[in-house]
Amino acid sequence: MDWDIVDLDRMGYAEALEFQRERNLAVSLGEARPALILVEHHPVITVSHRKGVRDHVLATPERLEELGIEVCETDRGGDVTYHGPGQLVAYPILRLNDHGLNLGRYMRLLEQVVIGTAAAFGVEGHTETGATGVWVAQELGVGGWDLATNQPSIPNAVSPNPQNPKPKSRTAKLCAMGVRIRKNTTMHGLAINVTTDLSHFQTIDPCGLGNRPVTSLQQLLGGDCPSIDAIKQTLAQQLASALKAGADTA
Repeated sequence: MDWDIVDLDRMGYAEALEFQRERNLAVSLGEARPALILVEHHPVITVSHRKGVRDHVLATPERLEELGIEVCETDRGGDVTYHGPGQLVAYPILRLNDHGLNLGRYMRLLEQVVIGTAAAFGVEGHTETGATGVWVAQELGVGGWDLATNQPSIPNAVSPNPQNPKPKSRTAKLCAMGVRIRKNTTMHGLAINVTTDLSHFQTIDPCGLGNRPVTSLQQLLGGDCPSIDAIKQTLAQQLASALKAGADTA
C-alpha cells in the first residue's frame, strides 16, 4: 500500500491530535499520502463530546493529579477512555472512498485487523454486538467484577459510579476504538493494551460500558508478551493487507 507509517514514539495527546488534524486535512485535499500514525501517549483520559460522558470519569481531580493523569476533550466518536505508556495507539488517516468503505465497514475492518494482530501472538480476540472494539475471554480483567467478593474490583482511592451494573459477561476489553470522519477522511482510531498500567483504567468507566473488565497482552501472555515494536509491525501489515483485500473486492 502506498502510504506513510509515521511513528511518533511517545507524545502528549493534544500535540498528537493537532498532528492528526493537519495530516487529515492534507490527505483529504490530495496533498499528502495516506498515513498510519503510531504513538504512545503520556497518561491521559480522553473525553468525547457525547452528553453525560464526564460522568464516566470516576476519580476525583485530586486523585488524577496524584496519578499524573491529564484529562483532554476530543472530537472522536465513542465515550471516555484512557491512554498511557505501554499502549499502542494507531491513527489511520485515509480516504474511505479510495477503499470502497463507509463508516460501518471501516469500523468492522479495524476490529478484524486487531483480531489478526492478536492472533499472530497467540491471543484469540472477538467482537461483541453493541460494544465496538476487540474482546478476549477472561473471567476477570482489571476494573471488572471480583468473583470472590462479588463486588467491583475498584480500589478505595477511586469513587465508582454506583449506577454501574454488574457486567453480564466475563470477557475483557483488549482494544478500544473511536474514530472521526472529516471530508471522507479518517482520523483517530484504536488503542491496544500491550504493557499498559491497567490500574489507571480504574479511574474511568471505560467506554461507558458499566465497569466491564480491561486487559492487556502482558496480562494474557506474561513473559511471552511481544514488544510494542513487534505489535506496530504486525498491526501495520494486517491493516495494509485488509485494505488491499477490500480494494480487490470493491
